[in-house]
Amino acid sequence: MEKAPETGIEESSSPNTSQDDHKQWIEAQDDLKRRLVTEDDFSWKLSKENEEEEEALLRYVGGVDISFSKEDTSVACGTLVVLDIQSQDLQVVYHDYYLVTLTVPYVPGFLAFREAPVLLELLERMKKNASPFYPQVLMVDGNGILHPRGFGLACHLGVLADLPTIGIGKNAMRSTKGSLKPIFISVGHRLSLVTAITIVKMTCKYRVPEPTRQADIRSREYLRKHQTGMSE
Repeated sequence: MEKAPETGIEESSSPNTSQDDHKQWIEAQDDLKRRLVTEDDFSWKLSKENEEEEEALLRYVGGVDISFSKEDTSVACGTLVVLDIQSQDLQVVYHDYYLVTLTVPYVPGFLAFREAPVLLELLERMKKNASPFYPQVLMVDGNGILHPRGFGLACHLGVLADLPTIGIGKNAMRSTKGSLKPIFISVGHRLSLVTAITIVKMTCKYRVPEPTRQADIRSREYLRKHQTGMSE
């Protein structure tokens, strides 16, 4: 994935943004944060006590990621994948792609204003098509409450989509000793940290949980194949 990490560094204006833009974004984050839920709020179950509870189990876990062209970082591919975590091999049952030219630059602390609209479009497409695989939980390649103002991309997306979300970060505001290439799990929306960690463990084959890993792999491959000749 070709994007800079979200950090706790004090924001400075990008050549294409102003302090007024940043002020408006902070106000928008503060407004959305009032709707944030950081405890369990869902109807499905993580485990079953009897056979009758089979249908109530968490089954469909989505992953989203955005990859950027190395030649032109405004060209991006948003990807949504959904896995059936009750299948033996965490089968991918749905995938979709959205190739776009972004006009909002990357600014530390405001990643959601660049990426959330792309990811919301993918979720809306799926909802409009009445897909039976619409995710019950969404893993986001980005932080949740592990953010300078406690409201990262996973929170932003979760609140707007009204979905339980988990932030999967590869970078943190502070380094962690004793871990080799750790991932940083943070609450996004409508899940507790304990539940978020449990779901991540259920979906890990490698270092990165499979939903965001598959979204990353597929977005880079789709971008490589389709960005040539893309119209803006």
